[in-house]
Amino acid sequence: MTRKSWTDAQRLREEIALAAARLIAEEGADYATAKRKAAKQVTGETRIAGELLPDNDQIEAEVREYVQIFMSDTQPAELAHLRDAALNVMDELARYRPYIAGAVYNGTATALSDIYLQAFCDNPKEVAIDLLNRGIDYEVSESRHFNGRGMVETLSFLWRQRGQRGDPAGVHLSLYSLDDMRGALKASDGNGRPARTDANGLRALMAAEAAEAATRAAQAPGTAGQARADEREH
Repeated sequence: MTRKSWTDAQRLREEIALAAARLIAEEGADYATAKRKAAKQVTGETRIAGELLPDNDQIEAEVREYVQIFMSDTQPAELAHLRDAALNVMDELARYRPYIAGAVYNGTATALSDIYLQAFCDNPKEVAIDLLNRGIDYEVSESRHFNGRGMVETLSFLWRQRGQRGDPAGVHLSLYSLDDMRGALKASDGNGRPARTDANGLRALMAAEAAEAATRAAQAPGTAGQARADEREH
C-alpha cells in the first residue's frame, strides 16, 4: 500500500493513465512498464495498491486521445507503415497461424511502437528454426499468457521488408500451442472488440478505417463532397 492516503482513487487512476499514455506515445513503452513508471511519477512510490491503478482499457483511451491531440499530423502514416510491416511478417509466417494484438492492431501505434504477434502452432520450436533459416537473429524472453496464467516463450527480432528503406520494425512473437487458439479467439477487450486478429482481419480493419476516413473527408466543411450534399438539401 502507498504511504499516502489517496481520497480520490478515480482521480489518481486518471493521472496515472495520462502519464502512462505519454510514455507509451512518446517513448514507445509497453503498457506494463508505462503503468509502473507512471505510478511512480504520480505518487512518488515504487509500489501502490492494485485498485489505485488504471486498467489497460483506460490507458488505451488516454493514448488514443493523446495521439489525436499531439500526433495527428504524423501518426496515421506511422501506423500504416507498421501495419504493412505486420502484414508482411504474418504473410511470411502464415503457416504458424499468427495473430496481431497491441497498439498496431488497435490503431494507437506511433513510430516508436513495436509489433506484437502471437503464433499458434503444433510445434512452437519450428518458428525459431524458421527465423534462423531466414537469417533473422532473435532474443528469447517470456511473456505472460493471455489468460493470465503462466508464461509463454517470446521471440523478439527486427524485421525488414524486401526493398525497405529506413529502420526495420521491432517484432515480438509469442508462441502458443494450437490448444490455446480456442480461448484466444473468444477473448475480447473492455470495448467488446476481439483481443486479436489474423492477417485477413487486419486487412478488413484497415479497409474499413480507410472508408470511414474517406467519408469524413468528403463530408468536411468546404469540400466538394459536402458542397454537393448541401446542394441536394436545397
